Amino acid sequence: MYVVLSTCTAPIEEIDLVLPDHAEWLTKHYEAGDFLLSGWRTPRVGGVILARRMPRGKLDAILATDPMAYRHLVHYEVIEFEATRTARELNDINEALATR
Repeated sequence: MYVVLSTCTAPIEEIDLVLPDHAEWLTKHYEAGDFLLSGWRTPRVGGVILARRMPRGKLDAILATDPMAYRHLVHYEVIEFEATRTARELNDINEALATR
């Protein structure tokens, strides 16, 4: 799995103009099963995406298609991890435990 942290590199007013395109991009990747959750960081300096396990190159390619990224409005940091414990409510999305 991956935690993807975005940090805004442009004023929030510029970010807001691209939000409809970004939301469409998110929807596409939720429907494809790539993303599990997402939302704004607090304070609103960027966002967080929890992405399923996939080859890192695939995730990098997905992130490169984000309208925020290719317009240079955000910078992404990707943290790969393997969840070893999960609350019962999240067991279905813990792919690390499901494959053992």
